[in-house]
Amino acid sequence: MEINNQSAVYKTKFSLLGLSSTPRHQMLIFWIFALMYATALSSNYLLILAISICSKLHTPMYFLLINLSIANVCTISVSVPKMLQNILSQKKTISFSGCLTQVFLSLWTLGTEILLLSIMAFDRYAAICQPLHYMIIMKKEVCIGLATGAWVVGMASSAVNAGLLLRLSFCDSKDINHFFCELHPLWKLSCSDISLNEIMSLAADVTFTMSGCIPTLTSYLLILRTVMKIQSVKGKKKAFSTCSSHLLVIGVYYSTLMYIYGKPSSPNDEEEYKNIAIIYSVVIPILNPLIYSLRNKEVKETLTKLLWRKKTFQQK
Repeated sequence: MEINNQSAVYKTKFSLLGLSSTPRHQMLIFWIFALMYATALSSNYLLILAISICSKLHTPMYFLLINLSIANVCTISVSVPKMLQNILSQKKTISFSGCLTQVFLSLWTLGTEILLLSIMAFDRYAAICQPLHYMIIMKKEVCIGLATGAWVVGMASSAVNAGLLLRLSFCDSKDINHFFCELHPLWKLSCSDISLNEIMSLAADVTFTMSGCIPTLTSYLLILRTVMKIQSVKGKKKAFSTCSSHLLVIGVYYSTLMYIYGKPSSPNDEEEYKNIAIIYSVVIPILNPLIYSLRNKEVKETLTKLLWRKKTFQQK
């Protein structure tokens, strides 16, 4: 029976209803998201390239930023290309294996991003509060180990929660009111007991939230205490400027998460969750490289030189 059930699940096809069912809105949505996708890819790849070619940026913070940019590219690539394909082909179907892949990859990258942001907060603490020991605390082996750990832990948690979907049976309705596959919309279509899925998902949420929020909050409280001890105004501004970009990024990220888990339930939950999903799966991957590029002098200078060289080469 279990083998037959799994075979039936793998043959299941779902329909992604997308962001709008109105035909005249489809091409507008296509071009907006195609532009956003292109912006996310180009800005993240340019940031990675700038960090790679500029020796001044070969520091622990920027090594972690490369990992964050890779996670951003993966996050937006999970959902947008399939949505654009569905709009062009005028088909909304996605196979169960395709849906499972989207769930796995989205959970993996989002979990990894949370951990990377907390590691980056610790890096700022080490740089400001322990400047003399910074290169020892954040030496190459430590950075590689922390980044690898973030990806591995994110993958393990994702594998458990995505894998638990295999035990579910789905009812007659196969319409997913979303533009890509996520856990909650799939649970709503299930005829099985989802209590284990909910428990494991809650455990993952609590684990990632605690492992992300507590180190980040602790790091910045210690940074604030250290900065307050600095006598000169110039010294305080310099200290705050080194972590301002990271503060902006985590501000956007955690405010989105707080809204998701802190808001009371309402009849419009599905539509609201779709709008929130746009923020963390599409908007944030665009904002992250822009924030770090625009607020960092060395990154701006490297990007300007890079783009100027390209322009000069094309003119020749």
